[in-house]
Amino acid sequence: MRKIINSTYVSLDGVIENPQNWTSAYFQDEAAAYARELLFSCGAVLMGRKTFDGFSQAWPAMEEATGDFGVRMNSLPHYVVSDSLRKPGWGDTTAIPRAEAVAEITKLKEQDGQDILQYGFGPVTRTLVEHGLLDELRLWIHPVLVGPRGTDELLNADEFSATFELSDTKVFTTGVIIATYVPTAR
Repeated sequence: MRKIINSTYVSLDGVIENPQNWTSAYFQDEAAAYARELLFSCGAVLMGRKTFDGFSQAWPAMEEATGDFGVRMNSLPHYVVSDSLRKPGWGDTTAIPRAEAVAEITKLKEQDGQDILQYGFGPVTRTLVEHGLLDELRLWIHPVLVGPRGTDELLNADEFSATFELSDTKVFTTGVIIATYVPTAR
């Protein structure tokens, strides 16, 4: 069975919103190599609508600057959970209605192939956790306080709770820590 691996950038104060504004100084060779290894170990990308909108606008124009990473990002099958997306328009993208998300994502996990990568933490991730579909949560903890907080914070999870066990850590010379967690039984 394929695993679903979530990869989320987070600041010390729990902000995940607009990471392009505060992560670039920390994205050096170590982080690039780790991100590449993660992307190339996966055979599909799963995301919510907000992440899809950002990625589908940015990545097609980034192939030249990012080489085979950008080609891989653009050519992998993409799955986006959305009730309003009708014509995705970014490579091999399939829209999954929210009401069918658990069943469809379960089917994806049961297929043969490489793991499934999910970027960002939001309603789709909460659904994955609540239904036992998320296998790993990899938090890229950046040594920066972003302040003032917006609407997208890792810790802004009304009526949502989960417990995890630390399974691995990587520390980059920039101070970024990748903490990998696996869900524990409730």
